[in-house]
Amino acid sequence: MRAALLAEYRKLVTTRIWWLLLVVMVCYLAFVAAAVSSTFVFVPDGAEPPLAGVDAARATYSLVNGVGYVFPLVIGSLAMTTEFRHRTITQSLLVEPDRTRFLLAKLLSVLPIGLVAGVVGQLATVAGGAPLLAIKGDGSFLGDGEVVTGLLLGVVVVALWAVIGVAFGSILSNQVAAIVVILAFTQFVEPIVRIGLGQVDALAGAAAYLPGGAADSLIGASFLGSAGAVDLLPRWAAVLVLVGYAAVFAVIGRLTTLRRDIG
Repeated sequence: MRAALLAEYRKLVTTRIWWLLLVVMVCYLAFVAAAVSSTFVFVPDGAEPPLAGVDAARATYSLVNGVGYVFPLVIGSLAMTTEFRHRTITQSLLVEPDRTRFLLAKLLSVLPIGLVAGVVGQLATVAGGAPLLAIKGDGSFLGDGEVVTGLLLGVVVVALWAVIGVAFGSILSNQVAAIVVILAFTQFVEPIVRIGLGQVDALAGAAAYLPGGAADSLIGASFLGSAGAVDLLPRWAAVLVLVGYAAVFAVIGRLTTLRRDIG
């Protein structure tokens, strides 16, 4: 297992695509964080800001998940789908014939990259949002214990997204199709579904069990609103939901794509 894990990790770090995605992620999150924080601090005279105080800070810093989770998902999916696109899967399985062990190595090897993405993503979010919150708003609240906890857990969330991306790539091995589905789901489908469910009292709690909702629950904040206005799961339950998505996707991938004859 150690040899397989090391081999998969080396494949990741010797390609340029993951750090190119990190550069784009940093620029994107810094820009969006600045834009979102500006809506909290620049309001017309007499108008109430959408969020204020610590709620505004927590919502801004949660953007690493709210709009940024597409990047670790793509990084993770590329780690798997590249094998099929470039037909290196045959050589990989010759090195590690046990397909379950091969998949586990893939899932675990992406964790360090996911943690790096989480750290730089959170730094970009803070760099983009904190100055405006501190200068024009009620403060950046970077000394608040719950805010710091949310920032640290945001790093964990990004790493989990990368693992989920690998598991998803084991199901949908076509690289272009996987990226299109990820973009469509993260940027359109889930946000619309979450907002729609939130409008129905009887269904509002179900939104927290969607992948992005569970990730927001682990962070403890959502850019969709204050913690009191958005239904969130307990953090232990959020972890179980996210790990559950990764496990279910991985099992499906192992029983479908990785069960077939590969030539």
